[in-house]
Amino acid sequence: PELPHPEMFIPAATLLGLLLGSFYNVCIHRYVSGESILFPPSHCPHCNQRLRFWELIPVLSYLLLRGQCARCHKPIHIRYPLVELLSGLTSGLLAWRFGPTLAFPVYLVFTGMLIVASGIDLECFILPDGITLGGTVLAVPAAIFALGMDWTDALLGGLVGGGTFLAVLLVFQRLRGVDGMGFGDVKLMLMLGVLCGPLGLPLITLVAGVSALAAFLLIACLMPREAPLREMPIPFGPFLSLGAFVHILAGQEILDWWIRFITG
Repeated sequence: PELPHPEMFIPAATLLGLLLGSFYNVCIHRYVSGESILFPPSHCPHCNQRLRFWELIPVLSYLLLRGQCARCHKPIHIRYPLVELLSGLTSGLLAWRFGPTLAFPVYLVFTGMLIVASGIDLECFILPDGITLGGTVLAVPAAIFALGMDWTDALLGGLVGGGTFLAVLLVFQRLRGVDGMGFGDVKLMLMLGVLCGPLGLPLITLVAGVSALAAFLLIACLMPREAPLREMPIPFGPFLSLGAFVHILAGQEILDWWIRFITG
C-alpha cells in the first residue's frame, strides 16, 4: 500500500536516523568503557548524573548545553553530535535512494552497525566480532531473501572479500614482520562481501583506499614535524564502511558509468 504522505518519508527517516544516532553513541561509549548497554540509564561519563529528557535530544541538546554537562560543566565529546548527524544523514540518503521498500530497513540496520563499528575502531582500534561476524550471519539471509541476491553471489562475495584481505594480512606479516591491518578488517570485509556481493568489492576497496590515503596525508600535514609518520596508526574500518555506503547508495550507477566509459 502507498504511504498516506509519501513526501514525509525522507524527513521522517532522517529524524529516525538522528534518534538512532543517540543509541549508536551509547553502544560506542559503553563498549569502550566496558559498561552494559542497558544499564545504567544515560548519564554523564564525568559526574555520573542521570541525563534528563531534554539533554537527550539529538544534536539540539549539545547546542543548548554548549557542549558541556549541565551540572559538572565538563566537555561533552564532539563524537556525540557528529554520530547523530551522520546517522541522520545516512538514513535520509537511504530513504531517498530506496524509498519505502524492504531494502531501506535492511540497509538502515547494516549502516547503523557500520557506524557503531567505525566509532569503536576510531576509539580503540577494535572491530567487535559481535558486529563483524554477527553481521555476516545476518547478511546472508538479508542479501538473499530481502535484497534478492543470488546465494552464490553472496557467498562468493564473502569468500573473495574476506579471503583477499586475509591474504594481504598474511603476506604483509611475512614480508614486514608486522600487521599491515587488523584481523577485524578481514572479518568486516567478510560481512561486506556477503552484503554487497563480489561486484561491490572493487568500489568498496577503492573508496576505502583513497579516503584513507587522503586522511593520512591530512593528518601528516597537521602533525608535528618530529612525529614518526610510519608509526601513526589509522583504523581502516571507517574507510571500508564509507566504501560500503557509497556502493549501497550508488554502486550500480557508478559501475554502469565505468562500463560505458571503458567501452567508449
